[in-house]
Amino acid sequence: MLEAAERDDLAFHARLAAILDDDAIPAADEPVGHRLLPMSARAVHRRPGWCAGLSMASDRVGHYEHGNGENLRGWHTGSGMLYWWAAGHGDQYSDSFWPTVDPYRLPGTTVSTRRLPDGAGAGWGDTCPPGRWVGGATDGLYATVGQHLNGLESTMEAFKSWFFLDDAIVCLGAGISSQDEVPVETIVDNRRTETSLTRGENWVYLEGHGGYVVPEGVHTLQEKRTYGLVSRSYATLWLDHGVDPISAGYFYMLLPGTSAEETQARAADPAWVDVLANTPRQQAVRIPSLGITAANFWNEGTAGPLTASAPCAVLARENPDGTATVSVSDPRRDLTELTVTWHRPTTKILQSHPLVTHASPGQQLTLTFGDLSNQHGTSITVTIS
Repeated sequence: MLEAAERDDLAFHARLAAILDDDAIPAADEPVGHRLLPMSARAVHRRPGWCAGLSMASDRVGHYEHGNGENLRGWHTGSGMLYWWAAGHGDQYSDSFWPTVDPYRLPGTTVSTRRLPDGAGAGWGDTCPPGRWVGGATDGLYATVGQHLNGLESTMEAFKSWFFLDDAIVCLGAGISSQDEVPVETIVDNRRTETSLTRGENWVYLEGHGGYVVPEGVHTLQEKRTYGLVSRSYATLWLDHGVDPISAGYFYMLLPGTSAEETQARAADPAWVDVLANTPRQQAVRIPSLGITAANFWNEGTAGPLTASAPCAVLARENPDGTATVSVSDPRRDLTELTVTWHRPTTKILQSHPLVTHASPGQQLTLTFGDLSNQHGTSITVTIS
């Protein structure tokens, strides 16, 4: 902004410079919270000291956009690419990242390794997969996000979920299947860095970046990649689901900005997160320390204490003051009615929503919602005690 003002408006530049030079004016903190953008198949999660962005594809949002000879290898940027920035790494995805990164191993994605031609699929973003369940539920601070993924020019299918929390992102995958006659991989991360990588029994720590709680079979690679005259170093972590997997799955945690000791401690505490379900029907977790139970219902059913009558996303959170919230969304945008039950004692509804047609507190909470199909996948939150 300062450079632009210097070019176009010297008076504005002077006012900006005066503000920057005035020590009595403190810089505002970066905002903390979650912004789920279901119409764009995107999500942004901000916490003190780190930020993450999630890029997905749906029946309305293409895997990627190419045109005018640009972005010809962005094939998998909509396959659940999970960008994240920790303190001091604001340039992680610049500085020649795109020409040098392995386009089949973008962080967070699940991909068939079937080789694709440059500019595969229709141009200008018209590479939309058939999956409609893409989105999730958020209360503005935390979120459960999911993607029914269909690979680009591939038979691969997967159900991917991300649970965005205070110091971690819990990542689940289920129903990973393919008939492409090539391996399928989930890329835990691919960081542009030369720093050292430390590996424990079920954890990995990347010096100065953060940590990962991962299965014992995770693969790691540190390499230098070159494009033209430019070379960059990368540290890659990935899970190999094998050739033509049938309903493979995964669980791992990303811990941005943590230390090696914090990573090892989280890996040694299996009770920190309880995976309630990880199937092509439901994916759900419970985080006791945060009072959070969250589920992506790919089909109707029950996951832990949550029951849903149809595909939806549910985020339930118990607060220290005795209140609780239930956030619900219809990512498919087709429900004319939905009933969600939280098997938890409640006394009364403190704040409802016009689309809640019936609420029954008691030994369990039952909420019935009316027509959600025109809500564009946005979240509805009800507060209870």
